[in-house]
Amino acid sequence: MTSPAAAPALAEPSPSARTGGARYVLGKVGGAVVSLCVIVVLSFFLIRVLPGDPIRLLTRNTSLGAAQVAQLRHTFGLDKPLPAQFLDYMVGLLHGDLGVSLRFGQPVSDLILRALWPTVLLVGVASVIAILLGLWQGTRAGWRRGSGFDRFSTGFALTLWSAPTFWLGMILLALAGSWFPTQGIVDPDTPPQFLPQAFDVLHHLVLPCLTLVAVLYAQYLLVMRSSLLEEMNADYLTTARAKGLRDDLVRGRHAVPNALLPTVTLIFIQLGFVVGGAVTVETVYSWPGLGLLLYRALTDHDGPLLQGLLLVLAGAVLVMNLIGDLLLRVIDPRVRAA
Repeated sequence: MTSPAAAPALAEPSPSARTGGARYVLGKVGGAVVSLCVIVVLSFFLIRVLPGDPIRLLTRNTSLGAAQVAQLRHTFGLDKPLPAQFLDYMVGLLHGDLGVSLRFGQPVSDLILRALWPTVLLVGVASVIAILLGLWQGTRAGWRRGSGFDRFSTGFALTLWSAPTFWLGMILLALAGSWFPTQGIVDPDTPPQFLPQAFDVLHHLVLPCLTLVAVLYAQYLLVMRSSLLEEMNADYLTTARAKGLRDDLVRGRHAVPNALLPTVTLIFIQLGFVVGGAVTVETVYSWPGLGLLLYRALTDHDGPLLQGLLLVLAGAVLVMNLIGDLLLRVIDPRVRAA
C-alpha cells in the first residue's frame, strides 16, 4: 500500500519530464529568436538592394537642388557606407528606435502604433468569425460526409478561398458599396461621442471584415473536417456508441475535442499570417492599418518604414507560432510524451 505522504510525490512529474519540458520550451523560444535575428538582417540588406533611389523618389515632384538632396541623404544617414548604416540601425533597434520614415518624416514606431489598432480590430473580428464558422461547418460536414451539406459547404468554401482577395473585395464593393462605406474607418462628420463613433466604425468594418472572413474560413473548415474524419472510426467512439450514447453526444463529448487539436495549432499559425495578409483588404478599402501602411511604404520606397513593418509582421508570425507550439504541448499528451 502507498502511504498518504508518498501519494503527492507520485502525482508530481518526474525530473526527466520537467527537463524535457524545459528543453522543449527553450528550443522553441531559441528558434524564434534566431529566426527574428535572421529576418532583421535580411530585411535590412534586401531593402537596400531594391532598385530605385529613395531620396530621388521622395523629391521627384519638387524643385530641390543637388545641395538640398545631399542634405536629405545626410539627414537620413544614407550617405554612409552600408556597414555603418547597418550598425546604426542595430544600435537604434536595441534602444527601441526603428528610425524615421522618409515619406512621413515621423518616427516609424509612432506610425506603426497608430496603424496597429485598426489592423487588430479588423483581423481580430474576422478571425473570430472565420474560426467559429469554419469549425461549425467543418464539424457538420465531416460528421455527415458525402451529404448535400458537406458537398455544398466544402465546394463553396474552396471557391471563395481560391478567389483572389482583391477581386473578391472589388466584387463586394460593386454589390454592396451603396449600403456600406467603402473606405476609411470613420467618417469625419461623425459626432465625437463614443456610441456614434463605435457604430460608425462597425459600419465601416462590414465589407473588409466580410472579405477577410470569406478567404479565411475555408482552411479551418477543411482541417476540422479532415481531423474529424480521422477520429470517426476510432475505438473510443465505438465504445461510446456501445454504451448507448446518442450520436450528438458522441460527436460533442468525444470526437470534436480530439479533432480540435490540429486546429488549435492552425489557429495560432494563421493569426500571425493574417496580420500581414490583410494588406490587400486594407488597400482595397483604404482601411488605415498596417497593411495599407505597408503598401504605401512599398510604393514610396520608404526603407525605414518598410523595415519596421516587416519586423512587426514577422514578429507576429513568430510569436503566434511559438504560442501554438507551447499550447499544443499543454493540451496534447502525445506531444509531451514524444
